[in-house]
Amino acid sequence: MNAASAFSYACNRCGLCCRDKVITLAPYDLIRLARAAGITTAQARARYTARRGSLLRFAPGGGCSALEGARCTVHRGRPLACRLYPLGLERKPLRDGSGLAEHFVRLEPAAGSRGVYGEAGTTAEFLAEQEVAPYLDAGARYHALAADLGRRVDELVDFEKVEPREFWRCAVREALAESNYDPNPLIDALFDPDGLGCARADPAQTVEAHLASLRIMADAQRDGACVAAAAMMLSASLGYVGGGTGGGGGGACLTRASI
Repeated sequence: MNAASAFSYACNRCGLCCRDKVITLAPYDLIRLARAAGITTAQARARYTARRGSLLRFAPGGGCSALEGARCTVHRGRPLACRLYPLGLERKPLRDGSGLAEHFVRLEPAAGSRGVYGEAGTTAEFLAEQEVAPYLDAGARYHALAADLGRRVDELVDFEKVEPREFWRCAVREALAESNYDPNPLIDALFDPDGLGCARADPAQTVEAHLASLRIMADAQRDGACVAAAAMMLSASLGYVGGGTGGGGGGACLTRASI
């Protein structure tokens, strides 16, 4: 599906789509969650997330950590994946490396859902209603940072002496580990912009300050493995996983991950 495809969806607030999901969170998702809840990004990470901030946390009973009954308590700050539902977003790098190709897929509804599909509008109209644009804009900016982190790895790691595929495989494993991972100040900073002093009233200004601080941190970091794991964590949070290839640049080589 593209922006002009016929599509509409009426949510009837049954809450079934807010249960038993795996939803990745980008840094901007966490910023918006925190602002909607009136708490800091560190508090939002502790309250609503898993895997160091990169996954939405679900309770043992299956409900989202922000769910009360069938009501989302942070609806105005809900993550991109929640805004897109019942659409999924696929992102793939263009073959010439000049950017990203994005298209949408229609997802199967949650069992018993009272939501109603239709064709009374277009995908573009649905996305506008869900106020998706700021999330996509922020995602593009953080995607550029992921590429910068990959280039920083190239500066730090001699891939004539280090086998690239194994290096990036280890970086992906470290980034996606739920436990027993090494301390990584860059990953911690990815999901706590307020902790870096980047909190602003406007989320877009928070993003700008956050990106600037992260680039300073990356430039000061001397551990290539640390930067690589952060690049892979950021890539996964944006809907990609790392696909390191030879000669460095692996941090910028991304393929789709589910959101």
